[in-house]
Amino acid sequence: MTAFSSHFLFEFKTGLRNSSAMLVNYLLPLGFYAAMGFVMVAINPGFKDLLLPSMIVFAIMSSTILGLPNPLVEYREAGIFRSYKINGVPALSILSIPAISTIIHALIVSGIIMLTATPFFDAVAPQNWPALVGVTLLTAFTFGTLGMLIGVISSSARSVVLWSQLIYLPSILLGGLMIPTAMMPESVQKLSGLIPSTYAMQAFFGLAFEQETAFNPWLSVATLLVSGILALVLSMYLFNWDSNNQTRKTSPLLALLILVPFIIATLIDFVL
Repeated sequence: MTAFSSHFLFEFKTGLRNSSAMLVNYLLPLGFYAAMGFVMVAINPGFKDLLLPSMIVFAIMSSTILGLPNPLVEYREAGIFRSYKINGVPALSILSIPAISTIIHALIVSGIIMLTATPFFDAVAPQNWPALVGVTLLTAFTFGTLGMLIGVISSSARSVVLWSQLIYLPSILLGGLMIPTAMMPESVQKLSGLIPSTYAMQAFFGLAFEQETAFNPWLSVATLLVSGILALVLSMYLFNWDSNNQTRKTSPLLALLILVPFIIATLIDFVL
């Protein structure tokens, strides 16, 4: 437990001292939040309905999808994981400690947004605060494990950028952060069903704000939970101690199984 605590404190402090980590954990999400609050709300007053949940999701994605994977790849390439293995550090600790540290940073920023969005930018306040907190924690867990999975399957820093952007950019454009999912064409709604941020936004609107949603909010909660657990399991199974080890036990393409919960949820909402 002492070793776990020391490792965790080291990772957490790194997120505050490292300039790159500070950028994705704090400066990027808070800067974007301020810009949306001052500019977007003035251009489109209707964005007040979206501001609080969308900026929480954006902050969580910035930390977990952009910030979490790259250090995992760097540690593996530097042989740090190999030294951990020699000293008997379990793979679960190696993966979970950076993920938990990153999630805590994301939750700190989410808390700032929760406390300031309404008094500073007149954002619509939630009807159910416990639901807001609960969905925030679930969203952080899901994106944290997704970031972990990206770090595990990426062979280099360049592949980290590719995999991260495949989730990050569609989540912003199609996941309901800028435009409500219900206002999108039906074909786009079906496509957005493959994006985790869609379910986070639908859960926020349905449970915390008690509004009508394009996706069933409880189905969204179940999808986020299942996908988060699946990402954690896949991360542990696909984890590689050494980047020089050419004998992987299975293909990284197995990580595409993470799409299964989203495909099933989309079929349930739009076909059944």
